[in-house]
Amino acid sequence: MYALIEFKGKQYKAEKGALLKVDRISAEKGAALDLDKVLLVSGDSVSVGAPYIAGAKVTAVVEEHGKDDKIIVFKYKSKKDYRRKRGHRQMYSLIRVQDILGK
Repeated sequence: MYALIEFKGKQYKAEKGALLKVDRISAEKGAALDLDKVLLVSGDSVSVGAPYIAGAKVTAVVEEHGKDDKIIVFKYKSKKDYRRKRGHRQMYSLIRVQDILGK
């Protein structure tokens, strides 16, 4: 059984016991989350929302917080002596899906 959820403007495939890497949230480590923006639930039958399924929710718990690997953003324009180098590390949270409750 799995569900497609929307969380902070992005969509994720949630399966029971799965670990999801989402944008940083302000919840403490070990805090429980109820995600109610469920787009699709697939089990014995498939339920599709319009846009969300009423009464369906996914429960999860925050495992840890961290920073992703550094990426380099380099801008360059030839023959104009223009170069800009900047690094970025995205903050993330790992959440573990506990249960999927369909309608």
